[in-house]
Amino acid sequence: MSHRTLISAAELQALPPEKLLLIDVGFDLADTSAGERAYAAAHLPGAHYLHLDRDLSAPKTGLNGRHPLPDRAVFAAKLAALGLNDDTQVVTYDAQGGMYGARLWWMLRWIGHAAVAVLDGGQAAWTGALTADIPVAQPGNFKLGDTRVAQVDATALRGMLGLVRLIDARAPERFRGEVEPLDAQAGHIPGASNRLFKMNLAADGRFKPADQLKAEFSALLGAHAPTAVVHACGSGVTACHDLLAMEYAGLTGSSLYPGSWSEWSSDPGRPVAKG
Repeated sequence: MSHRTLISAAELQALPPEKLLLIDVGFDLADTSAGERAYAAAHLPGAHYLHLDRDLSAPKTGLNGRHPLPDRAVFAAKLAALGLNDDTQVVTYDAQGGMYGARLWWMLRWIGHAAVAVLDGGQAAWTGALTADIPVAQPGNFKLGDTRVAQVDATALRGMLGLVRLIDARAPERFRGEVEPLDAQAGHIPGASNRLFKMNLAADGRFKPADQLKAEFSALLGAHAPTAVVHACGSGVTACHDLLAMEYAGLTGSSLYPGSWSEWSSDPGRPVAKG
C-alpha cells in the first residue's frame, strides 16, 4: 500500500529501503544555501538533497515568478537519475513545517508519479539516527507520465476571478499589502481568501487531524467544490502546503497557480487588491 499524502516517522522506518526514495528539500528563502548546509551536516540515512532554486525551479525571467516550474521532462529525468522507478515510494521532508516538502510532493504528482508522501513533522519527527553520509544514486527507469494534478496560468486565472475560490497561503500582513519584502507590488489577487499555510499544523509541527482540516477548509470553501479551488502564495511553494492539507482531508482535485503573487504582480496591467 503506497503513501500518497502524509507519512509518519514510524511508517517511514517500516518501509523497505529498496523501494524507497528519500529526499531532503530543506531550504531558507533568506539564506538559499542554508538547507544544503544543514543537509551536509546531518540528514536522514539514505536521503538525497534537492535545492528549491536549482532543482525544483526553472530560470527566472522577471515575469514568470520567483520559482517557475522546470520543464516536466527534464524534471522527470532528474528524479529518475536519483533512483525513481514506477513502483518507488518517494518520501520528502524538510525542517520548515513541510512547506518545501509539499512543493516536491506536488511536483512528483505533476510528472505522473503517485506514490509520494511528505514526512509528517519533518526531520524533527525522526527518532532514528542522522548521518552526514551522502548516498550514491542508483538510476531508476521512471519515464514522464500523465500529470496527476491540476494547474492554471495567469491568463486562465484572470478569467476565473469571481468564479473560483482562490486561497492565498502567504502571511496575513503580506496578503493585506501592508508589507512586501520579495515581490514587485504589495497586495493580493482580487477575490482571494487568506489561509497562512502554518494554520495546517498543530503545535507539535505535525499536520492537524484530517477531520479538523476538512472542517476548516470546508468553512473557507463555502459553496465551492474542491475542484473549484485554486491555490496561490508568493511563488507557488507554500500554496502546495494548503493543497496537500486539502488532499489529506479528502477534499481532492484543487488546482495550483504556480506563478502565484510573484508572477501576478510582475505585470502592472493585472488587478491588485489590498486589505
